[in-house]
Amino acid sequence: MRHIFPLDLSRWERDVSFNIPLNYQPLSASTLPDYLAAVSVLRERLGGGPKDWTLREVSDGYLNLVYLVNGPEGSLCTKQSLPHVREDKDWPLPLDRTASEHLYWRTIGPHAPGLIPEVHHYDPELSLLAMEQLHPHEVLRGRIVAGEIYPGMSRRVAEFVARSTFFTSDFHQKQEFKHERIAELKANHVLHRIMLELVYQDPFMPSERNHWTTPHLDAFVEDFRTNGRIRAAAGRLGHKYLTTPQALIHNDLHAGAVMLTDDDLRIIDPEFATFGPIGVDLGIFIGHLLIGYFAQDGHATESDNRDRQQRWLLDEIASFWFAFRERFLQLWRDHAAGDAYLAKGFDDPVGRAVAESERARFVDMLFADAIGFAAAAMIRSIIGYSHFAEMETIADPDRKGAAEAGALSLARTFLLEPEQFATIADVIDEAPRRRRAPGCRFTAN
Repeated sequence: MRHIFPLDLSRWERDVSFNIPLNYQPLSASTLPDYLAAVSVLRERLGGGPKDWTLREVSDGYLNLVYLVNGPEGSLCTKQSLPHVREDKDWPLPLDRTASEHLYWRTIGPHAPGLIPEVHHYDPELSLLAMEQLHPHEVLRGRIVAGEIYPGMSRRVAEFVARSTFFTSDFHQKQEFKHERIAELKANHVLHRIMLELVYQDPFMPSERNHWTTPHLDAFVEDFRTNGRIRAAAGRLGHKYLTTPQALIHNDLHAGAVMLTDDDLRIIDPEFATFGPIGVDLGIFIGHLLIGYFAQDGHATESDNRDRQQRWLLDEIASFWFAFRERFLQLWRDHAAGDAYLAKGFDDPVGRAVAESERARFVDMLFADAIGFAAAAMIRSIIGYSHFAEMETIADPDRKGAAEAGALSLARTFLLEPEQFATIADVIDEAPRRRRAPGCRFTAN
């Protein structure tokens, strides 16, 4: 595991002192059962008592302790924030991220039935959530690496994004709703700062947190650091991320935040949630499916050339966008109750025609935003701090570098020539042209 470098406090003027509740303590496999037994709703869900339960720790990220608990009558998953990075106690983190995740779930829950895990219990003193254990669900990212196919998967994700963003937007809500929740989410400012730095800043400047496949990607890295047009495009994305609170967004909707079976799909891990541009959730998901697409060349074998998987991933990208667009527009037509485009101001034949035109204009703008945010997601995942299994599990560095170069080439064009991508079909058509043979090197324009 690479050590996480602390936040660059020279770029952050706020005091970073984190409060830890008096009764807070990290729960372990030996102490968690007694805690669960003392909470009636959890004890009843599991059935029996501590001696009847089995626990398995599945913590594999940087931020939390996660246990799967099984009893004679049921199961659950517990997720507890730590006051520091899980494997680096020298980097403190606030516990407020659990409160923000709980806020996200209780805000989104009524609008996304069947698309998120059920939350059974929240303990603010221990920064602990007890949720539905998703079984036999598996993480989408692992399934993409394994070369599996789940037709129609993206339509469920699109339904989630459309519902979670529309019902928390000004098109459905009064302004007080947004201001109240923005105030609550301010407690999560450290995680928002992490996302800002790692996605929209570090990859476009020298940073000791960046790492990449060298020498294969050295020319890309140098170009991203020195090309004025690229840096301006990244700056615009970061500015939009900071200043456009369109809706409550998941803010980390990659393939690791999707768990699924053949007939069910759930979204998990919204701890980076914030009010921001809707295009962020759209772009992150599209960008990571594109990373999965390019990575297939690195995983291909003589007996499995991964062509079928690549066709599936491109089909899912197109399906995701079309399903989101259709659903978001329909929700807006049916549930326009917010302060934006106040419904009674458009309740006549001319007004209804104007409203429909404005809805289409807005969603087209979301597509343009999504292309930019997809580029940022792809770049941070290949040359920034946080890398992901799609590329990282490719053993041959030449094949890995070639796959990553193809993805970076497309992301670079997203930033420099966004006008080339007026529709999702333009993205689907261009991706195959950016696949690279091993040893191919990048030449700046």
